[in-house]
Amino acid sequence: MTPTTPFDRIGLPRHLAWGYLGILIFMMGDGVEQGWLSPYLLDRGMTIQQSASLFTVYGITIAISSWFSGVLAEGYGPRKAMLMGILLYILGTVGFVGLGMKSLNFPVMLLTYAIRGFGYPLFAYSFLVWITYRTPENALGRAVGWFWFVFTGGLNVFGAYYSSWAIERIGYQNTLWSSIFWVSVGAFLALVLNKDQFHSTGEAAGKAKELLKGFTIIREEPKVLIGGIVRIINTTAQFAFPVFMPTYMAAHGLSTQEWLWIWGTIFTSNIIFNLIFGFVGDRLGWQNTIMWFGGFGCGVSTLLFYYSPALFDGNFWLILIPGILWGGLLAGYVPLSALVPSLVKEEKGAAMAILNLGAGLPVFIGPAIVGLFIGSIGSEGVAWTLAILYFISAVLTRFITLPQKSSVGEKHLTVNDNN
Repeated sequence: MTPTTPFDRIGLPRHLAWGYLGILIFMMGDGVEQGWLSPYLLDRGMTIQQSASLFTVYGITIAISSWFSGVLAEGYGPRKAMLMGILLYILGTVGFVGLGMKSLNFPVMLLTYAIRGFGYPLFAYSFLVWITYRTPENALGRAVGWFWFVFTGGLNVFGAYYSSWAIERIGYQNTLWSSIFWVSVGAFLALVLNKDQFHSTGEAAGKAKELLKGFTIIREEPKVLIGGIVRIINTTAQFAFPVFMPTYMAAHGLSTQEWLWIWGTIFTSNIIFNLIFGFVGDRLGWQNTIMWFGGFGCGVSTLLFYYSPALFDGNFWLILIPGILWGGLLAGYVPLSALVPSLVKEEKGAAMAILNLGAGLPVFIGPAIVGLFIGSIGSEGVAWTLAILYFISAVLTRFITLPQKSSVGEKHLTVNDNN
């Protein structure tokens, strides 16, 4: 079938367009503190270990929420799972900003930031399940590319640029308060203006069994587990870098605002390449794209990015170049969201639960690696640890192969090969 609309030509499912826009705005609200919360807390007297602990606890709840998002979306429908996400996000934000940060009450900060962590996976990853069910396989690489475009664009690009503007004008805590407005706008677009219908597959009596499917699927198809491990490695550095890189950059003469500009520009590169690698994966092959561009490319560029402040004597522009390279190659993992669900005939929600768990765990594992090892091996050792993980993911991807009858993602196909 020949594409007949602009949406078809760019690979964006037009029946879900409002949902994509909603994810972009929601994740912008969620990402307002991504680049500056750790140095802000350090400036107010907290230790880097406390900061890492805060992000680690936050990551644990994100991982749990990511796990449940796939099967809850499949069993109850994405709308209900996404609504639960927005409510938990707002509740956690009110407690974290209004009670915890105001007096730097660390136990309250841990509890409320953890509650906040349940929010975005339920909202965003439930929509990703929606996409995988409502998109033809031969267009799925591009559809998930668009998802990661809006997800990352909101979280790491618009969130970083907006916060660099807002903290100068309304202050740090008010910037966090403003996140409630943005996530509410995103929820309105994705849940109210988005009229697409999703029919849940689970029966009310089978919800617990459906949740367990996320575990049993890895026994039935072990390649799903490998895909989940690769997904963990994919963004571990993304959540480790903000814990120690702002301080590392400051030691080489860069300000917090310059770091935010670097971080935002890195993920501007990333969202562009999210789309490019969606197309590349559908043609070059999902496995090859992940293995070479994602695993090997990110391993090399992680080291280039880390060493650039010392190599270039704190030159902003020369540090930015390897950062942009790393951000672009990070998108090489995009086809994983098409590859893993395609490993199974049915129960794609269970396969997505593993993948979503893999997307959530780095929020915990990244800061945990920093907290555990930076005291003994330093920031350089942490950077090498992250790079080695990327190389391991390239090797693991070699074992993720589709069933013989499913050639999509394994051969050089064009969009219309199956029609």
